[in-house]
Amino acid sequence: MSIAENVARIRAEIQQAALACGRDPKSIQLCAATKMNDADAVRQAIAAGVDCCGENRVQELTAKLAENAYEGAPVHFIGHLQTNKVKFVVGKVDLIQSVDSERLLKAIDKEASKQGIVQNILLEVNIGEEASKSGFGADDILPLVDRLAEFPNVCLKGLMAIPPISHNSGENLKFFQKMFQLSVDIRNKIDDNVMVDCLSMGMSGDFVDAISSGSTMIRVGTAIFGARDYAKLSSN
Repeated sequence: MSIAENVARIRAEIQQAALACGRDPKSIQLCAATKMNDADAVRQAIAAGVDCCGENRVQELTAKLAENAYEGAPVHFIGHLQTNKVKFVVGKVDLIQSVDSERLLKAIDKEASKQGIVQNILLEVNIGEEASKSGFGADDILPLVDRLAEFPNVCLKGLMAIPPISHNSGENLKFFQKMFQLSVDIRNKIDDNVMVDCLSMGMSGDFVDAISSGSTMIRVGTAIFGARDYAKLSSN
């Protein structure tokens, strides 16, 4: 199937999942996870109507920006971001979804201050408490939100999570539901730079469960572009 056909199919699945739980399908954004896909594939996804593109690697982001690959859609950074590469991302993307430590938060705030801008961010939560993944613990989020005035050059738009890999429908519901409750809790702490309206969770294999649990943005790569060829990457 073509990228356009895949996007249309996913839109239909989003609509079905949303209506099944009494939600407006328009309240759920489709973020195309564009890792390892070239500028032409990105342009096809945008032409097919994705809401935004999400890039995982700074090098790919920089190269595709130079090719104007994201023209017509916002671009987000959704991968692990090293503090020494913050300057290549801040001000270049509409949203940094993967703020996974206070050290990174400080670096983003500092760089945004240098540029004279306010950078929109999400806090990444390690909701499955996996040692192999970065992210804040769920218990760390509310205390950090209380201190966000210390970071005047960021605006918190919400939360992001990557639950454990699941092989069966429903396995990650408990994590998605915990994330939704956490997003509700921080809405009670809204301040000038805390505007929680985004809950980014759900990928190709589990976005239906994420939608049923309150996700407002799903990040889909494989189901749009096809399986990534990691062997090709390792050979380069």
